[in-house]
Amino acid sequence: MAGRRVLVLLDNARDADQVRPLLPGDGACTVLVTSRTPLAGLIANEGAHAVIVDVLTPAEAKRMLARRLGQRRTSAEPAAVVEIVELCARLPLALAVVAARAAIRPGFPLARFVTDLRTTRLDALSGGDARADLRNVFSWSTRALSAPAARLFRLLGTHPGPDTSVAAAASLAALPVPEVRALLTELADAHLVLEHHPGRFTFHDLLRAHAEETAREEESEADRRASTLRILDHYLHTGHAAATLLNPQRTEVVPAPPHPGVLVEGIAGYADATAWFTAEHRVLLAATEHAARHGADRHAAELTWVVSGFLERQGHWDDWIRCQLVSRAAAARLGDLSLEAAAHRNLGRAHSRLGRTAEGHHHYRQALELYQRAGDLGGQARTHTNLALLLEQSRNYEEALSHAQRSLSIHRLVADNGVGHANALNTAGWCYALVGDYQQTLVHCQEAIVLHRRIHDRDGEAATWDTLGYAHHHLGNHRQAVTCYETAIRLYRELGDHYYESVSLLHLGDLHGESGDSAAARDLWQQALDILTDLDHPAADDVRSRLRNGTVKPSAMTR
Repeated sequence: MAGRRVLVLLDNARDADQVRPLLPGDGACTVLVTSRTPLAGLIANEGAHAVIVDVLTPAEAKRMLARRLGQRRTSAEPAAVVEIVELCARLPLALAVVAARAAIRPGFPLARFVTDLRTTRLDALSGGDARADLRNVFSWSTRALSAPAARLFRLLGTHPGPDTSVAAAASLAALPVPEVRALLTELADAHLVLEHHPGRFTFHDLLRAHAEETAREEESEADRRASTLRILDHYLHTGHAAATLLNPQRTEVVPAPPHPGVLVEGIAGYADATAWFTAEHRVLLAATEHAARHGADRHAAELTWVVSGFLERQGHWDDWIRCQLVSRAAAARLGDLSLEAAAHRNLGRAHSRLGRTAEGHHHYRQALELYQRAGDLGGQARTHTNLALLLEQSRNYEEALSHAQRSLSIHRLVADNGVGHANALNTAGWCYALVGDYQQTLVHCQEAIVLHRRIHDRDGEAATWDTLGYAHHHLGNHRQAVTCYETAIRLYRELGDHYYESVSLLHLGDLHGESGDSAAARDLWQQALDILTDLDHPAADDVRSRLRNGTVKPSAMTR
């Protein structure tokens, strides 16, 4: 080829060493190399230019189907086309196979192929020969892996998803972190996983299906079960440590020791715990459901406990409800009345946050009945506290106060000087404020502040400062009210509790509005509205009304 201008195509190269002997010496030639591996050596030594070929965009994938099947057919079933694109993970080969199947069955609706993809996945993507069989194409990549990397790939099929950290993968495989990091790099180089964020790896659903399938074929049932329990233990024990750092007073769950091979991540402090939950809460939701599907009901219920505090603080109420439903069913199968009651109580709290008073009341009543059957006085007391706050929404203040007093009586009966007692004192103080007895509010809340500080409960302390601000506000103690509200807001911001931050912002805004400082009031109401809009909370409409009219009105928000 000397002296000639030639385009040389080297397709599906195994590695750089296979390519080098085939490179022309004449600089007039251009070489195009395709490979499933990065060929970093060619880039470093031969000056090759890397072009990363990603999957198709959704629009490109739709156009591909339209070209192969005709615009009329794809336009007739746009929803089915969208599902086919996603179920094929936007892979050109997978889309081509589905298009071929649909082309030779022109009378079939495209929805039929969606059903096939959902139910048979890789079987629906067999094109009848090796080059058009997605399972076979995936196997070309997995056969080139080292044995440890192939095992890790298979075990990733037992991971709940949607992605994994290096530490979690180490627990899954019961291997040291440095070794697992190298194996994940090997899988990423083979395009079998994607490092979509530094240190976090994922793969699309078709590769997940292939990993699950090969795990069933090549890993024993005992090994698959062991890897499942290790990954559940990883999230349970690391999550328990993180949840305890976020709220040291949450002591209801004490997990059994982790299985051998589990790496429990070190969580250094509050900021680390928040960052860990931010990265992992989607995985924790998936792990909760994964545990329930695999008969690990204790893990399902305890993982729900682990993630609940974070979901509540961040305002992920629908996710909170979703995992509590899983926990309730798991606890019922276990026959654990207190765990089942706790799930109902948390369902009540989540529905209450969303203003769904009927649903909240139903779950609280179920919780109270189960706690009574279990003889759990502490659970009964906490539920009476929750009922008191729920009844506030329906303006049933006298009955709310009755439940608050009942909760406080039980806590005093059992000599509980912990977070439940402190919360009951604050709730009683709040209910006294609702019926206009602000002096009793001060008495109860000053006692609550002392107890919250003694046990280092910043959540409860913030709520109590808000109640004290409300009492001082209505007693005409403007300066004290401002100080109390600002203290509550500062604590909620430090805790990352956006919902309750918005409650205190509203209260402080109302104080300024009633004092004639409309500019300060509007600024605080706007801050509250921004939070509630981000949380998609129905109370945002009430705040918009405040801003439109410049007037204070009762809020649909609940404590």
